[in-house]
Amino acid sequence: MTSEIIIQTAEGLIELGVTLGSLLRGGETIELVGDIGAGKTTLAKGLARGMGIAEEVQSPTFTLSRIYDAPNGRRLAHYDFYRLNDAGIMQAELAEAVQDAQTVTVIEWAAVVGDVLPDDTLRIAIRVQADDTRRLELAAGGKRSKQIVQELMK
Repeated sequence: MTSEIIIQTAEGLIELGVTLGSLLRGGETIELVGDIGAGKTTLAKGLARGMGIAEEVQSPTFTLSRIYDAPNGRRLAHYDFYRLNDAGIMQAELAEAVQDAQTVTVIEWAAVVGDVLPDDTLRIAIRVQADDTRRLELAAGGKRSKQIVQELMK
């Protein structure tokens, strides 16, 4: 299942992230795809806000991962593998995160660890258009991610 959303502003990306975050229960995996500056981390910031995380989300580009505690025992595990050439130990950490029913896992630049991603991954590709709007393509890989996309499209 694939759907498309057009976002006009960075604030619109945050708002979409807030809505997305409010739909997540834990156990979901979201892959964010896009060029540098497309808005992947901006979307992740909104998602964290929607999950009730008060802490400011920062890009994990240099640390590879950041974990945030959310209400009700949930967590947000945010990964950025832009600088990673070999999955190595991060592959084991990621495999553990995606199997945790309390953790929402968000991954930027996931190609290096793609074989660890579950089938039911929500893939969000962000493309910057000529007028600086964003075209988001949401591809649901399974039952739960399809439910999320259907809720977002309402």
